[in-house]
Amino acid sequence: MKVRRLLIATLVLAAAMVGFAFWVAARVPPGTELATHWNAAGEIDARAPALRALLLPAGITVILGMVFAAVPFIEPMQDRLEGSAPVMRASWIGLLLLMITVQMIEAAPALGWPLGPNLLLVILGGVLMVIGNALPKSRPGFFVGIRTPWTITDTDIWIATHRMGGKLMMLVGAVFAVLGFLPLAAAARVPIIIAGALGSGLVPAAYSWWLWHRKKKTHA
Repeated sequence: MKVRRLLIATLVLAAAMVGFAFWVAARVPPGTELATHWNAAGEIDARAPALRALLLPAGITVILGMVFAAVPFIEPMQDRLEGSAPVMRASWIGLLLLMITVQMIEAAPALGWPLGPNLLLVILGGVLMVIGNALPKSRPGFFVGIRTPWTITDTDIWIATHRMGGKLMMLVGAVFAVLGFLPLAAAARVPIIIAGALGSGLVPAAYSWWLWHRKKKTHA
């Protein structure tokens, strides 16, 4: 899998984010703090000086680019990596989009933009739907996809698990996107987000074990 173009685009994007961070920080009074984290209810639970807060997404963008770029060089199952390229690209681009969104939301109060953490939930939902759509195209590997002992060692189980997991992730993504538009109270929003996040990870893992167990009984 070729990653050079995506890596270059990631580094250019990170440089633009650094420039944006300095531009915004120069427009706010000294000592201004901006949000760096929000809880599941959309409430700010961490702040930092403006420049540090705005540079954080840029730094994470660089780290993500390096990690994704390293995967093709350290993946033991090289012959199957190309099959998982669509998932890897979708995840890479999706996470970059999330970092841009985080920086925009952080900068919003300083620029008078009407943006809030609900936008992040909408974008996250969209990213999950795109990744979920690409999941069934992946093939067994150690760094991309739903990796359990049963999926990695059995291609049939991998395919079946990723078909189900992809549909589930698309459903969770759609729910998250809709939640971003609904004026729900935290008491109603938080359980849905937690259930969706846990379910999209645990249910496919349990399903892969069930498929393996059923196959083992069939061949016993």
